[in-house]
Amino acid sequence: MERVDKAVNKAVNQAVSDLGSYIRTQRNNAQISLRQLAKLAGVSNPYLSQVERGLRKPSAEILQQIAKGLRISAEALYVQAGILERRESGPVVDAVLADPQLNERQKQVLLDIYASFRREHDAEPDEDSKQTEE
Repeated sequence: MERVDKAVNKAVNQAVSDLGSYIRTQRNNAQISLRQLAKLAGVSNPYLSQVERGLRKPSAEILQQIAKGLRISAEALYVQAGILERRESGPVVDAVLADPQLNERQKQVLLDIYASFRREHDAEPDEDSKQTEE
């Protein structure tokens, strides 16, 4: 049992570390200083530094604030943190998730509609098979 606990703790620590690295990479790509992001996200510099170094696991609310400061999808951070499962991607999904003018609810609604259209299309026989049946 102790071996299982150690393995679980190691996996959790690795996930927190990966999340911190991801946030740091996104911050560097956006050319934002740690201090600027901390201010945008409404957290202290030391706290954000600890998150980036994998010493703290932020809440979903803090992740959302960090995502807003980085101008990336909160969903991307939730996936990195293990809060959400990775979803299918593609050019349409990526474009919707990257749009800074849409809030998270709007993005989710658009993606749900898009997924329903895709399911409907997949359920219809294609034109070639219709012609061979006639």
